[in-house]
Amino acid sequence: MKETWKDAVQRQRVALAERLSQPLASIAESCEPAWGDRERLDDVLLRSFETVPDSLFMYVLDTNGLQISDNVSRKGLLPEHYGRDRSTRPYMREAVPSWGFLLSDAYLSLRATRPSITALQIVRHGDEVLGYLGVDFDLRDLPVTSELYEESEEWRQIKGDPAIRSSVFLQRRIESPMDKEIDVASAIIEELMMDRGMFQCVIHFSSSRATVWFESDPFRYRLLDSEALSDPDVCLLYPAQAYPDEALIPRNRIPSIIRAMKKLRFTDETFYLRSASINIFNGMISLTFSCDGSHYMSWQEFLEKDESFWFGAAN
Repeated sequence: MKETWKDAVQRQRVALAERLSQPLASIAESCEPAWGDRERLDDVLLRSFETVPDSLFMYVLDTNGLQISDNVSRKGLLPEHYGRDRSTRPYMREAVPSWGFLLSDAYLSLRATRPSITALQIVRHGDEVLGYLGVDFDLRDLPVTSELYEESEEWRQIKGDPAIRSSVFLQRRIESPMDKEIDVASAIIEELMMDRGMFQCVIHFSSSRATVWFESDPFRYRLLDSEALSDPDVCLLYPAQAYPDEALIPRNRIPSIIRAMKKLRFTDETFYLRSASINIFNGMISLTFSCDGSHYMSWQEFLEKDESFWFGAAN
C-alpha cells in the first residue's frame, strides 16, 4: 500500500530533523556560558548562524518564551526583536521531547504570513533548563529531501456541498447538449486519448464541456465545448501520436472506462454522474455525482464496481 501524504510529510520531517539537530545542539552548548548576557549571546549566534543551513532567523528565549537575544539573520542583527514574547506562538505550545530538540509543525509566520517551521533546542546548565535556542525557517528555503509524493490509488469518497446533498431528491437530471450527442462525444474523447496524445480529460456531462491536456503541451489545458464534442472534425486539430508506454491505463481499456461513465450518467434520473476525469499516467479516475459527492480510485477498481455499489454509495 502506498504511503499517505501524512506519511510522506513525516518522512520529510525526520530527514530535516536529522540534518538540524546536531548543529543546534552545538550552538546551544556555546550559549550556556553566555547566558544572561545579551551581547555575548548575540555574538554566539552571529558566529554560528552559517552553520545552520537555510535558516531565516536565530534567537534565544528564556523558559517563559521571552526573547533574551536579538534576532540574527542573513543581514545581521535585528535588535527590535529583543524582549519579544513568543510564548503564544505555535512552536512554544508544543512539548519539547526529553532529548531536547523539537522540529515544530508548520505554521503561518506573523509578519509575512508565510508557511514556516521552527526548530527549538533546549539550553541547559547541568540538569537545569535555562531556556531555548530557536531557529525559524521559511518552507520555501528548505530543500525537499525525499522523492516526490505519489498519490494513493485507494478508493476515496469526499462529500461535497451539504446544500446540494440535502436537496438531491428534489432534482432530476436535465438532458444536456452533450447527453444528446453522447455517442459522438464519447468517440471523440476516445480518439483523442487513445491516438492523439491526450493524457488527462475532465468531462463535464452536465455542462457539456471537457477540459483536456495533451502530452505535446502539458502545462496548458484546452476547452472543448459542446459544439466541438459533437463534431469529429475537431480530432484533425491534434496530430496522431503513439499511446505512451508509461501510461498505467492500457490503451484498450479506455473505451470500457468511457462506457462505464456513460452508464452512470443515464442509469438513474436522481443519482447521476455530473463530471468525471481520467489520467492515463497515474491510472486514476474521479467521479462527481448529482449529490456533489466525489470518488477517486484506480481505473481497475472503477471497472470492477457494479451499479449496486454506486447507487448504494449515493444513497
